[in-house]
Amino acid sequence: MSGTSPVLVVTRLDDATADVVIEELGRRSVPVVRLDPGDLPETVCVAARADGARLTGEVRTETRGLALDTVRSVYWRRPRPCSAPEGLNGPDTDWCAQQARHGLGGVLASLPGAHYVNHPWRNRAAEYKPAQLTTAARCGLRVPPTLLTNDAERARWFIRDHGPAVYKPLYNSDYTGRDGQSLTVWVEEVTTADLDAGIGHTMHLFQSRVDKVADVRLTAVGKRLFAVRIDGSPGLDWRRHYDDLHYSLIDTPPDVAKGVRQYLDAFGLAYGAFDFGLDATGRWHWYECNPNGQFAWFPDPVTDRITAALADRLQYPDRRDRR
Repeated sequence: MSGTSPVLVVTRLDDATADVVIEELGRRSVPVVRLDPGDLPETVCVAARADGARLTGEVRTETRGLALDTVRSVYWRRPRPCSAPEGLNGPDTDWCAQQARHGLGGVLASLPGAHYVNHPWRNRAAEYKPAQLTTAARCGLRVPPTLLTNDAERARWFIRDHGPAVYKPLYNSDYTGRDGQSLTVWVEEVTTADLDAGIGHTMHLFQSRVDKVADVRLTAVGKRLFAVRIDGSPGLDWRRHYDDLHYSLIDTPPDVAKGVRQYLDAFGLAYGAFDFGLDATGRWHWYECNPNGQFAWFPDPVTDRITAALADRLQYPDRRDRR
């Protein structure tokens, strides 16, 4: 692709992580088109033709036009789901939304010659915790003993054998309380006394608690790894205590770096945000990998380095395997 070929950023309007990457590409004079599939049909219009083995045509937003066969790279971030026009209800709403998802979504996932960070279908496959856990172990990463179950008695046995233990959600979907307020399900320590009949209502993930002295967030952009030690959390889940945290860039042990790169290759990912627990002996314990994790909340010196690495990959997709 030529230097005038655009980078397509697929995300919603409120996305600070995408914002910093777009700003960096702008400083480099790289053309960018930002698109949210949730804007179809109000402000997005599509005309795509399947000409043999290639898609051609155009997608238009309120301010941009995008020729489908000119896109050099796609940065797939946090788009809203496809929707239906106002005024529809019931089956009509669902039908229109699904047609939009498979139509526009399928077009955006099939751009000829484009490099994806990450491809949305790769993201989806890499979001399932059972696949994450087994893949991480195969790649040589240290994974705490884990149980996935809807059987309360099995959960009690696991906690007795591998406790202290924690509960983690299997997927961070939107969750709203009875008062309409958004809720977050945090990582929490759990005992056998905490288990009740609610375990049988759905699947749960229980894991042996790591005796950690710090956390590590490792952001991987291809072969470039940015490991940040996170100190200062007064509780188990550091995401609840941002105001108390301290960050420092650290080196990634060679065995962890090897495992992370094998993990990315196993899922076909160009990017991943890995979470580890660091114990007193210096061992890294793998928790999870978010294939589309954020990073713009880091201090500027860290955010700037990750942003530059992502912009390099999007700007120069043909050079992506040289580092």
